[in-house]
Amino acid sequence: MASLFYVSSLSAITGAKAFSSRLTNTAPRRSIAFVRPQIIKTTPTTASYHHQRRRQYTPITRLAASVADSTTTTTNEYDVKNKLNGLDKSYNPSEFESEIYKWWEDSGCFDPDAKQKPNDKSKSAYVIPMPPPNVTGRLHMGHAMFVALQDVLARFHRMRGRPVLWLPGTDHAGIATQLQVEKALIAEGTTREEVGREEFLRRVWEYKEEQGGHITDQLRSLGASADWSRERFTMDDDMSLAVTEAFVRLHEKGLVYRGEYMVNWAPLLKTAVSDLEVEYSEEEGKLYFFKYMVDGEEEHLPVATTRPETIMGDTAVCVHPDDERYKHLVGKKAVVPMSDGRTVPIIADEYVDMEFGTGALKITPGHDPNDYAIGKKFDLPIVNIMNKDGSLNANAGKYDTLDRFEARAKLWQDMEEAGLTIKVDPHQQRVPRSQRGGEVIEPLVSSQWFVKTEGMGAKALKAVEDGDIKIVPARFNKTWNNWLTDIHDWCISRQLWWGHRIPVWYVGESGEADYIVARNEKEAREKAVEAGHPKDVILRQEEDVLDTWFSSGLWPFATVGWPQEEGIESSDFARFYPGSCLETGYDILFFWVARMAMMGLELTGKSPFNTVYLHGLVRATDGSKMSKTKGNVIDPLDTVAQYGTDSLRYSLVTGVTPGQDIPLNMEKIEANCNFANKLWNICKFVTGNALKDLSESELAELAVTGPITKEEFDLFSLPEKYIISKQHELIMSITQDIEKYQLGAAGSKLYEFLWDQYADWYVEISKTRIYEGAGGGGAEESKAARRVLVYVLDTSMRLLHPYMPYVTEKLWHHLPRAAKGEEQANHSLMLADWPQMDDSVPLVTDPDVVSTFECFQALTRSIRNARAEYNVEPGKRISAVVVVPSGNLKDEIEKELKSLVVLARLDPEQVKVVDEARSEHKVDAVQLVVQDGVEVYLPLSGLIDPVKERARLEKKSKNMTKEIEKLSSRLNSKGFVDKAPEAIVEKARSELAEMEDQLSKVTASLEAL
Repeated sequence: MASLFYVSSLSAITGAKAFSSRLTNTAPRRSIAFVRPQIIKTTPTTASYHHQRRRQYTPITRLAASVADSTTTTTNEYDVKNKLNGLDKSYNPSEFESEIYKWWEDSGCFDPDAKQKPNDKSKSAYVIPMPPPNVTGRLHMGHAMFVALQDVLARFHRMRGRPVLWLPGTDHAGIATQLQVEKALIAEGTTREEVGREEFLRRVWEYKEEQGGHITDQLRSLGASADWSRERFTMDDDMSLAVTEAFVRLHEKGLVYRGEYMVNWAPLLKTAVSDLEVEYSEEEGKLYFFKYMVDGEEEHLPVATTRPETIMGDTAVCVHPDDERYKHLVGKKAVVPMSDGRTVPIIADEYVDMEFGTGALKITPGHDPNDYAIGKKFDLPIVNIMNKDGSLNANAGKYDTLDRFEARAKLWQDMEEAGLTIKVDPHQQRVPRSQRGGEVIEPLVSSQWFVKTEGMGAKALKAVEDGDIKIVPARFNKTWNNWLTDIHDWCISRQLWWGHRIPVWYVGESGEADYIVARNEKEAREKAVEAGHPKDVILRQEEDVLDTWFSSGLWPFATVGWPQEEGIESSDFARFYPGSCLETGYDILFFWVARMAMMGLELTGKSPFNTVYLHGLVRATDGSKMSKTKGNVIDPLDTVAQYGTDSLRYSLVTGVTPGQDIPLNMEKIEANCNFANKLWNICKFVTGNALKDLSESELAELAVTGPITKEEFDLFSLPEKYIISKQHELIMSITQDIEKYQLGAAGSKLYEFLWDQYADWYVEISKTRIYEGAGGGGAEESKAARRVLVYVLDTSMRLLHPYMPYVTEKLWHHLPRAAKGEEQANHSLMLADWPQMDDSVPLVTDPDVVSTFECFQALTRSIRNARAEYNVEPGKRISAVVVVPSGNLKDEIEKELKSLVVLARLDPEQVKVVDEARSEHKVDAVQLVVQDGVEVYLPLSGLIDPVKERARLEKKSKNMTKEIEKLSSRLNSKGFVDKAPEAIVEKARSELAEMEDQLSKVTASLEAL
């Protein structure tokens, strides 16, 4: 097979390392790579049209030269400008997000080889097939959810050195897209049938060109680091070729067949739809009771139905064989109402529930799936009374041409006049509606194309059972097994015009009995001649198109070169298939995931992905489904405009577990926006204060080139060792979490560390090293503090980047950084090394250091709490005696006394550390027990003003005494105790006991004063 590659735009090779130098031009956004044009037999007009609409392909070698000639900018332009501009006073994501994204995309950061040499086989590729949204769709929270999760995975594995292919694209959405164009035609006073197939398809392509592309631009705005140079569309030439090839191969295997079965019919769209595309809603309807007269007798069978119009298609009345009411009628005939005397047999079957309804069922094999089964069992005729548009046909007699609902009313009126009705009751029923069109689905028997799924389903079951495919969370294994063990053959034909036309040609001017399955008309004619037909035999291609899910089922392998590149070792197909992770919502586990597994296993012999990660649905704050009618829809684009992309992404991913629905509220998003702002301010402090006035060489020394080693770690003081230990623990924990797809847990840990440990503790302590006014200023001490400030902040940016890519990229450029890697597309954080590149090499930590510093933290908190309890003014410094037994703990706390002074706002002249408390320390002092052997004594004279405190306590005592007297009087009232509910009485007693306890404490404090 020839290995000549094709690309469709300049961006397809932007950043490609196969050339002598990286190409850095700005390329068109939507493009396709590596395809072979499909041979299509069309009329000249259609051929000309498709020539204009479909992507044009240029050999890659010729394109490379033109790109090299047109390069006018450098990939570092944004990098340099960002650093020179400095950091603004406040965090305003709208000012930099789009600029950063453009820089990433233009410089080739999304290419699988953006970080390392092309075809570097030291690490396997990590491949994520992006679920293709509808090409004419608009962004909603479901899209935002999958982008946030998949981008975390893509950026994480990219930073860890794996070639990452996150392959984007769009789906032609056969029903949804055609429906929109049909509505437009109806508004113009015409229909698709009137304009004809060719003109209709021209209109659909035009609609696609006008409306398509918005969704991918919106996905970009969410920071999706997908390789847009490989963007695919399910109707592209190479994708169409793959669809045709799949159909032909499945037919050759005997897995595709044409048959007449009961299907779900959507009258508005005039097409069959799958079971999965039917939604059931509980609706108020009517149950119609009527008489089925026994032929030749005065007796009748009472029958009930929710759809009287289907009476015209009845071919039997069925009762239970043991039902004494109707036993004597079995074998006789009944007259179909309003049918001019047509009779049907009265049969008996145990399927009938004698206790339900009247115990007699009308059997309509042509319009009810259960009746269809009984019809097959008793060899009953199948009468179709309905046209494709939902109107009744000639088999309905005088109701011919009436709409089904009009016919219902008219038929019932006629039956009333004929004395055949009994009653009509209100009835709550499950109504099947088309997921796309919304109209009521009609079951009817139709000739369609099907895929046999039993064997394919068994392979998909075994893949999960053997661990070849891992579903996260594992609880969905049961759902997977239940569905695939009770699977029905898949109806793949749709009576639409927009989609992949089925590659079947019928032989002769009419009839469908003799047909040929082929890849194109030329091959069909060759097969026809081989079968003995003349060369000029008339061939008519099947009018129907394939189910959209058929082409989507090929997505993981058709998008990377199947079938063109089968067997080529150096091809994309060999490198990027199977995929690594298929991330999607649990609601399309069967729509899409199971079908991809079946198709992949059948057509390639391999599972299409190793892991299926299922996320939940994004719901409103109260857990209800977001709905425009309820007014609780949160628009992702509006949210991004107000709070920034990072805040939305972080809110969607953190604090959730795989497969669980996510209640989303604006408070959470706002809180995460505050977190980004906190990060911004931390970076401003580090770069604008801690690193101020350092020379270029001094800054260069602070650049992070890898994890801190044990040798360097041992040189640091307690707080530095602590924050490094905690961060190294965090790195190892987060790395393991993401590798195991626990993305929510990993993200939450970052928040806690940065806010609670780094910002609240180490940043404050670092000031005692750097600033003379805080007790610092020593050269070695300040140098160590700056080293750790930068190291922890830089490393935190790397950890947080997959979750909040924009703000971390923006801030990282302002830190001292090592030179970019030789193979990197640009000097971007997304291409920097992950803090732990090798899991086998543990990062240095010290549990004893952590334990010692946690004691220091507890000591600080206890003093802070005492200050708050005694309402000490924030600016007032107080005295303290810290009691710590002799040893390492005491030595470390003494070394960090200046940190304790700053954090607890102590008077540096009135603080000391002793190994045991003496009596003078305890007199008129508050004792704080920190942990076993560690105490603090705070002199009361420093905490309170005795006169003011006595006045405050006396006032409090007086108020509490009044409340206690009221409650006591109430509880001493026999009327209250006897008549009030027991819970109310118990609550009053509890409140009295609590207030008496508080009063005793106030009294004790007064006595102490």
